[in-house]
Amino acid sequence: MIEPRPIAEPEWPEGDALRLALARGDRALGRIGPILGHLLSARDQSLFSDAIVARVRGMLIHLARQVLRVQAEATGHKGREQFADEQGEALAEQYFSSPLLVAHCHALALEWRLASGLEEGGALDPVLSPLMQSLIGREDTQIASAAMAALAAQARFAQSQRRMELPMGELPGDLLHEALLAWRAFNNDERSDALARAESKLRSDFDEGAGRLSLLDRMVTSLGSGASAALTIDHGGVALFLSALALRSGQSRDIVALSTNEQQAARLALSLRAAGLKPQDVEAQLLRIHPHELPPQGLEQIGTREAAQLLAQGAAPAPGRGGR
Repeated sequence: MIEPRPIAEPEWPEGDALRLALARGDRALGRIGPILGHLLSARDQSLFSDAIVARVRGMLIHLARQVLRVQAEATGHKGREQFADEQGEALAEQYFSSPLLVAHCHALALEWRLASGLEEGGALDPVLSPLMQSLIGREDTQIASAAMAALAAQARFAQSQRRMELPMGELPGDLLHEALLAWRAFNNDERSDALARAESKLRSDFDEGAGRLSLLDRMVTSLGSGASAALTIDHGGVALFLSALALRSGQSRDIVALSTNEQQAARLALSLRAAGLKPQDVEAQLLRIHPHELPPQGLEQIGTREAAQLLAQGAAPAPGRGGR
Protein backbone atom coordinates (compact mmCIF):
# COMPACT_ATOMS: atom_id res chain seq x y z
CA MET A 1 0.00 0.00 0.00
CA ILE A 2 1.37 3.42 -1.00
CA GLU A 3 1.46 5.84 1.90
CA PRO A 4 0.24 9.37 1.13
CA ARG A 5 2.96 11.97 1.27
CA PRO A 6 2.32 15.42 2.72
CA ILE A 7 2.37 18.43 0.43
CA ALA A 8 2.99 21.21 2.95
CA GLU A 9 6.00 21.25 5.24
CA PRO A 10 4.92 20.50 8.83
CA GLU A 11 7.27 23.07 10.39
CA TRP A 12 5.35 25.99 8.88
CA PRO A 13 2.31 27.43 10.68
CA GLU A 14 -0.78 26.06 8.99
CA GLY A 15 -2.01 29.22 7.25
CA ASP A 16 1.50 30.16 6.12
CA ALA A 17 2.14 26.65 4.81
CA LEU A 18 -0.84 26.88 2.47
CA ARG A 19 0.24 30.31 1.22
CA LEU A 20 3.77 29.00 0.67
CA ALA A 21 2.45 26.03 -1.29
CA LEU A 22 0.34 28.33 -3.48
CA ALA A 23 3.33 30.57 -4.20
CA ARG A 24 5.49 27.55 -5.03
CA GLY A 25 2.80 26.23 -7.35
CA ASP A 26 2.42 29.59 -9.10
CA ARG A 27 6.16 29.72 -9.76
CA ALA A 28 5.90 26.27 -11.32
CA LEU A 29 3.02 27.42 -13.53
CA GLY A 30 5.19 30.24 -14.83
CA ARG A 31 7.78 27.73 -16.04
CA ILE A 32 5.32 25.49 -17.89
CA GLY A 33 5.02 27.53 -21.08
CA PRO A 34 8.71 27.82 -22.02
CA ILE A 35 9.45 24.20 -21.14
CA LEU A 36 6.46 22.81 -22.99
CA GLY A 37 7.17 25.01 -26.01
CA HIS A 38 10.72 23.65 -26.14
CA LEU A 39 9.53 20.05 -25.93
CA LEU A 40 6.94 20.59 -28.66
CA SER A 41 9.53 22.04 -31.03
CA ALA A 42 11.97 19.16 -30.51
CA ARG A 43 12.58 17.36 -33.77
CA ASP A 44 13.48 14.08 -32.10
CA GLN A 45 10.19 13.29 -30.40
CA SER A 46 11.57 9.95 -29.19
CA LEU A 47 13.47 11.89 -26.53
CA PHE A 48 10.19 13.12 -25.02
CA SER A 49 7.68 10.30 -24.76
CA ASP A 50 5.49 11.99 -22.19
CA ALA A 51 1.84 11.44 -23.10
CA ILE A 52 0.84 15.02 -22.32
CA VAL A 53 3.46 16.50 -24.66
CA ALA A 54 2.44 14.10 -27.41
CA ARG A 55 -1.22 14.98 -26.95
CA VAL A 56 -0.61 18.73 -27.04
CA ARG A 57 1.54 18.31 -30.14
CA GLY A 58 -1.15 16.21 -31.82
CA MET A 59 -3.85 18.80 -31.14
CA LEU A 60 -1.81 21.66 -32.56
CA ILE A 61 -0.85 19.70 -35.68
CA HIS A 62 -4.51 18.81 -36.22
CA LEU A 63 -5.45 22.46 -35.80
CA ALA A 64 -2.84 23.49 -38.37
CA ARG A 65 -4.10 20.98 -40.92
CA GLN A 66 -7.67 22.24 -40.61
CA VAL A 67 -6.56 25.79 -41.43
CA LEU A 68 -4.41 24.61 -44.33
CA ARG A 69 -7.28 22.68 -45.93
CA VAL A 70 -9.29 25.91 -46.13
CA GLN A 71 -6.24 27.74 -47.47
CA ALA A 72 -5.77 25.09 -50.16
CA GLU A 73 -9.36 25.45 -51.32
CA ALA A 74 -9.18 29.23 -51.41
CA THR A 75 -5.87 29.35 -53.29
CA GLY A 76 -6.79 26.68 -55.82
CA HIS A 77 -4.32 24.01 -54.72
CA LYS A 78 -5.12 20.62 -56.13
CA GLY A 79 -5.37 18.06 -53.36
CA ARG A 80 -6.09 19.92 -50.16
CA GLU A 81 -5.17 16.91 -48.01
CA GLN A 82 -1.76 16.68 -49.62
CA PHE A 83 -1.21 20.40 -49.09
CA ALA A 84 -2.25 20.11 -45.44
CA ASP A 85 0.06 17.14 -44.93
CA GLU A 86 2.99 18.87 -46.59
CA GLN A 87 2.62 22.17 -44.72
CA GLY A 88 1.08 20.92 -41.48
CA GLU A 89 4.29 20.51 -39.51
CA ALA A 90 5.54 23.95 -40.56
CA LEU A 91 2.37 25.76 -39.46
CA ALA A 92 2.29 23.65 -36.29
CA GLU A 93 5.76 24.99 -35.48
CA GLN A 94 4.23 28.47 -35.59
CA TYR A 95 1.54 27.32 -33.16
CA PHE A 96 4.12 25.74 -30.85
CA SER A 97 5.54 29.23 -30.26
CA SER A 98 2.15 30.60 -29.15
CA PRO A 99 1.89 30.47 -25.34
CA LEU A 100 -1.89 30.96 -25.60
CA LEU A 101 -2.51 27.99 -27.88
CA VAL A 102 -0.02 25.75 -26.11
CA ALA A 103 -1.49 26.52 -22.68
CA HIS A 104 -5.04 25.82 -23.81
CA CYS A 105 -4.10 22.48 -25.37
CA HIS A 106 -2.12 21.62 -22.24
CA ALA A 107 -5.19 22.29 -20.10
CA LEU A 108 -7.35 20.09 -22.33
CA ALA A 109 -4.77 17.31 -22.16
CA LEU A 110 -4.74 17.48 -18.36
CA GLU A 111 -8.53 17.45 -18.30
CA TRP A 112 -8.59 14.31 -20.41
CA ARG A 113 -5.89 12.65 -18.29
CA LEU A 114 -7.98 13.25 -15.17
CA ALA A 115 -11.16 12.00 -16.85
CA SER A 116 -9.40 8.87 -18.12
CA GLY A 117 -7.85 8.20 -14.73
CA LEU A 118 -11.18 8.47 -12.92
CA GLU A 119 -12.77 6.20 -15.50
CA GLU A 120 -10.09 3.56 -14.99
CA GLY A 121 -9.83 3.93 -11.23
CA GLY A 122 -13.40 4.73 -10.30
CA ALA A 123 -15.63 3.80 -13.23
CA LEU A 124 -16.65 7.43 -13.77
CA ASP A 125 -17.89 7.79 -17.34
CA PRO A 126 -15.95 10.64 -19.01
CA VAL A 127 -19.03 11.60 -21.05
CA LEU A 128 -22.21 10.83 -19.09
CA SER A 129 -21.86 11.74 -15.41
CA PRO A 130 -24.66 11.11 -12.88
CA LEU A 131 -25.43 14.84 -12.78
CA MET A 132 -25.59 15.11 -16.56
CA GLN A 133 -27.89 12.10 -16.69
CA SER A 134 -30.24 13.64 -14.15
CA LEU A 135 -30.28 16.96 -16.01
CA ILE A 136 -31.22 15.24 -19.27
CA GLY A 137 -34.23 13.75 -17.48
CA ARG A 138 -35.45 17.08 -16.08
CA GLU A 139 -39.02 18.17 -16.78
CA ASP A 140 -37.68 21.64 -17.53
CA THR A 141 -37.20 21.27 -21.28
CA GLN A 142 -34.75 24.18 -21.47
CA ILE A 143 -32.37 22.54 -18.99
CA ALA A 144 -32.90 19.10 -20.52
CA SER A 145 -32.13 20.29 -24.05
CA ALA A 146 -29.07 22.24 -22.85
CA ALA A 147 -27.85 19.11 -21.09
CA MET A 148 -28.31 17.06 -24.26
CA ALA A 149 -26.29 19.61 -26.25
CA ALA A 150 -23.53 19.58 -23.62
CA LEU A 151 -23.55 15.77 -23.58
CA ALA A 152 -23.12 15.61 -27.36
CA ALA A 153 -20.27 18.12 -27.16
CA GLN A 154 -18.60 16.11 -24.40
CA ALA A 155 -18.89 12.94 -26.49
CA ARG A 156 -17.15 14.74 -29.36
CA PHE A 157 -14.44 15.93 -26.97
CA ALA A 158 -13.80 12.38 -25.78
CA GLN A 159 -13.55 11.13 -29.35
CA SER A 160 -11.21 13.96 -30.32
CA GLN A 161 -8.95 13.41 -27.33
CA ARG A 162 -8.63 9.73 -28.09
CA ARG A 163 -7.39 10.78 -31.53
CA MET A 164 -5.24 13.61 -30.11
CA GLU A 165 -7.21 16.14 -32.16
CA LEU A 166 -8.74 19.56 -31.58
CA PRO A 167 -11.56 20.67 -33.91
CA MET A 168 -11.24 24.37 -34.69
CA GLY A 169 -14.87 24.96 -33.69
CA GLU A 170 -13.99 24.00 -30.12
CA LEU A 171 -11.55 26.87 -29.66
CA PRO A 172 -12.61 29.87 -27.58
CA GLY A 173 -13.03 32.94 -29.78
CA ASP A 174 -9.84 34.69 -28.66
CA LEU A 175 -7.82 31.59 -29.47
CA LEU A 176 -9.32 31.28 -32.94
CA HIS A 177 -8.06 34.82 -33.49
CA GLU A 178 -4.65 33.83 -32.09
CA ALA A 179 -4.48 30.82 -34.43
CA LEU A 180 -5.32 32.99 -37.44
CA LEU A 181 -2.71 35.60 -36.50
CA ALA A 182 -0.10 32.83 -36.33
CA TRP A 183 -1.32 31.55 -39.71
CA ARG A 184 -0.89 35.05 -41.18
CA ALA A 185 2.68 35.11 -39.88
CA PHE A 186 3.23 31.69 -41.42
CA ASN A 187 2.21 33.22 -44.77
CA ASN A 188 4.53 36.21 -44.17
CA ASP A 189 1.46 38.42 -43.59
CA GLU A 190 0.57 38.19 -47.26
CA ARG A 191 -2.83 39.80 -47.89
CA SER A 192 -3.82 38.21 -51.19
CA ASP A 193 -7.48 37.91 -52.17
CA ALA A 194 -7.29 34.13 -51.84
CA LEU A 195 -5.93 34.23 -48.29
CA ALA A 196 -8.46 36.90 -47.37
CA ARG A 197 -11.23 34.58 -48.61
CA ALA A 198 -9.78 31.72 -46.60
CA GLU A 199 -9.69 33.80 -43.42
CA SER A 200 -13.20 35.10 -44.03
CA LYS A 201 -14.47 31.52 -44.35
CA LEU A 202 -12.68 30.38 -41.21
CA ARG A 203 -14.19 33.23 -39.23
CA SER A 204 -17.71 33.00 -40.67
CA ASP A 205 -17.90 29.24 -40.10
CA PHE A 206 -16.90 29.66 -36.45
CA ASP A 207 -19.61 29.67 -33.77
CA GLU A 208 -18.13 29.96 -30.29
CA GLY A 209 -21.51 29.51 -28.64
CA ALA A 210 -21.84 26.02 -30.11
CA GLY A 211 -18.52 24.90 -28.63
CA ARG A 212 -18.25 22.54 -25.67
CA LEU A 213 -16.82 25.08 -23.25
CA SER A 214 -19.60 27.59 -23.92
CA LEU A 215 -22.25 24.88 -23.59
CA LEU A 216 -20.79 23.74 -20.26
CA ASP A 217 -20.67 27.32 -18.99
CA ARG A 218 -24.32 27.84 -19.89
CA MET A 219 -25.23 24.56 -18.26
CA VAL A 220 -23.57 25.58 -15.00
CA THR A 221 -25.07 29.07 -15.09
CA SER A 222 -28.58 27.76 -15.73
CA LEU A 223 -28.39 25.62 -12.59
CA GLY A 224 -27.89 28.64 -10.34
CA SER A 225 -27.23 27.55 -6.76
CA GLY A 226 -27.79 23.96 -7.86
CA ALA A 227 -24.47 24.11 -9.70
CA SER A 228 -22.76 23.27 -6.40
CA ALA A 229 -23.66 19.64 -7.16
CA ALA A 230 -21.08 19.74 -9.96
CA LEU A 231 -18.34 20.43 -7.41
CA THR A 232 -18.51 16.80 -6.31
CA ILE A 233 -16.43 15.31 -9.10
CA ASP A 234 -17.95 11.81 -8.94
CA HIS A 235 -21.39 13.32 -9.38
CA GLY A 236 -20.71 16.18 -11.78
CA GLY A 237 -18.03 14.52 -13.87
CA VAL A 238 -14.73 16.16 -14.77
CA ALA A 239 -16.06 18.53 -17.46
CA LEU A 240 -18.83 20.08 -15.37
CA PHE A 241 -16.60 20.04 -12.28
CA LEU A 242 -13.94 22.16 -13.99
CA SER A 243 -16.45 24.57 -15.52
CA ALA A 244 -18.34 25.03 -12.25
CA LEU A 245 -15.14 25.46 -10.26
CA ALA A 246 -13.83 28.08 -12.71
CA LEU A 247 -17.04 30.10 -12.54
CA ARG A 248 -17.40 29.78 -8.77
CA SER A 249 -13.76 30.62 -7.98
CA GLY A 250 -13.37 33.44 -10.51
CA GLN A 251 -10.52 31.80 -12.42
CA SER A 252 -10.01 30.75 -16.01
CA ARG A 253 -11.02 27.18 -16.78
CA ASP A 254 -7.54 26.48 -18.12
CA ILE A 255 -5.94 27.45 -14.81
CA VAL A 256 -8.44 25.30 -12.94
CA ALA A 257 -7.57 22.35 -15.19
CA LEU A 258 -3.87 22.93 -14.51
CA SER A 259 -4.57 22.98 -10.78
CA THR A 260 -5.64 19.33 -10.93
CA ASN A 261 -1.96 18.44 -11.27
CA GLU A 262 -0.70 17.08 -7.96
CA GLN A 263 1.92 19.84 -7.68
CA GLN A 264 -0.90 22.41 -7.72
CA ALA A 265 -2.83 20.92 -4.79
CA ALA A 266 -2.74 24.20 -2.85
CA ARG A 267 -4.37 26.12 -5.72
CA LEU A 268 -6.99 23.42 -6.19
CA ALA A 269 -7.75 23.41 -2.45
CA LEU A 270 -8.10 27.20 -2.36
CA SER A 271 -10.23 27.14 -5.51
CA LEU A 272 -12.66 24.69 -3.93
CA ARG A 273 -12.71 26.74 -0.74
CA ALA A 274 -13.34 29.95 -2.72
CA ALA A 275 -16.17 28.15 -4.53
CA GLY A 276 -17.89 27.67 -1.17
CA LEU A 277 -16.98 24.11 -0.14
CA LYS A 278 -16.39 23.40 3.53
CA PRO A 279 -12.86 22.29 4.53
CA GLN A 280 -13.91 18.66 4.97
CA ASP A 281 -15.59 18.65 1.56
CA VAL A 282 -12.51 20.20 -0.02
CA GLU A 283 -10.38 17.43 1.46
CA ALA A 284 -12.77 14.79 0.14
CA GLN A 285 -12.45 16.13 -3.41
CA LEU A 286 -8.68 16.41 -3.17
CA LEU A 287 -8.39 12.82 -2.00
CA ARG A 288 -10.65 11.69 -4.82
CA ILE A 289 -8.42 13.39 -7.39
CA HIS A 290 -5.11 12.57 -5.68
CA PRO A 291 -5.73 9.50 -3.51
CA HIS A 292 -2.05 9.13 -2.61
CA GLU A 293 -1.54 12.73 -1.47
CA LEU A 294 -2.42 14.31 1.86
CA PRO A 295 -4.45 17.53 1.45
CA PRO A 296 -2.60 20.78 2.23
CA GLN A 297 -2.73 21.77 5.88
CA GLY A 298 -4.45 24.88 7.17
CA LEU A 299 -7.68 24.80 5.13
CA GLU A 300 -9.80 25.24 8.23
CA GLN A 301 -7.94 28.47 8.95
CA ILE A 302 -8.96 30.09 5.66
CA GLY A 303 -12.48 31.26 4.84
CA THR A 304 -14.17 31.45 1.47
CA ARG A 305 -13.45 35.16 0.97
CA GLU A 306 -9.82 34.87 2.04
CA ALA A 307 -9.32 31.92 -0.31
CA ALA A 308 -10.60 34.01 -3.22
CA GLN A 309 -8.29 36.87 -2.21
CA LEU A 310 -5.28 34.56 -2.05
CA LEU A 311 -6.03 33.23 -5.53
CA ALA A 312 -6.35 36.77 -6.88
CA GLN A 313 -3.17 37.93 -5.17
CA GLY A 314 -1.29 34.90 -6.42
CA ALA A 315 -2.32 35.88 -9.95
CA ALA A 316 -0.96 32.66 -11.42
CA PRO A 317 0.96 33.63 -14.55
CA ALA A 318 -1.50 31.69 -16.67
CA PRO A 319 0.85 30.02 -19.05
CA GLY A 320 -1.67 31.28 -21.43
CA ARG A 321 -4.64 33.39 -20.87
CA GLY A 322 -7.13 34.93 -18.55
CA GLY A 323 -10.24 33.77 -20.35
CA ARG A 324 -11.95 30.43 -20.50
